[in-house]
Amino acid sequence: MRDPQKARRVAILGGAGGIGRALVSQLTAQGDEVVVLDLATSLERHALNAKGIAIDVCNEQSVASSFVELAQHWDAIDGFVNLAGYNSVLQPIGDMSAAYFDEITGGNLRGAFLAAKAVLPLMANGGSVVMISSGLASNVRPGYGAYSVSKAGVIAMTKVFALENAPRVRFNAVAPGLVDTAFLRGGTGRSAEDQDAIVNLEAYRAATPMQRLALPEDVTGPIEFLLSPASGFMTGQVLWVNGGGYMP
Repeated sequence: MRDPQKARRVAILGGAGGIGRALVSQLTAQGDEVVVLDLATSLERHALNAKGIAIDVCNEQSVASSFVELAQHWDAIDGFVNLAGYNSVLQPIGDMSAAYFDEITGGNLRGAFLAAKAVLPLMANGGSVVMISSGLASNVRPGYGAYSVSKAGVIAMTKVFALENAPRVRFNAVAPGLVDTAFLRGGTGRSAEDQDAIVNLEAYRAATPMQRLALPEDVTGPIEFLLSPASGFMTGQVLWVNGGGYMP
């Protein structure tokens, strides 16, 4: 087990996104060492107080080489957070092309598999992995077919990794509702981040008991909890963060 007096070493996949940047700031402010893995365009666009490693989770060779570089930087990792994920358009699943379905499930689910598999040998004894799913994994809505399928798969995969790697490494997931970030406006690293939101935000707020969208800090708190010793007896679990819009 790591010495609790020492700074944790936390790698964040998708750390240049809206939630990622807030998490980097939160962790570095409390003395943790952080490495961010993200698309090269995202790393170039956003200045981060952390080492950056370029990665494309849709490319298996890119994932492999990025984690080789990470292993050269650290000999062991205390925490790993996978924030990578995206959805470009809303359309009925019956009208969806196989190419688009493959793109979304490939980036969100296959990419999460490749990253989790690559980071596992680097995790320290007692380490924690936090996967990011979505409320849409269970509380499905029209137009999000491929995204919902991929994020449901992330939850199932988190549970499998948790069972197969306990007690050495814990695997848990956070499943947010809509978060007010560039994800709603084209996606970090995949757009200019200034497009109109792909959903009706006013209608979403009105349907949410807390009457607002989540902010990045609403999600980083649960992530930090799952990284910390406070959740030391939790593995294979999902924290739903949605302002009461979905109560499983």
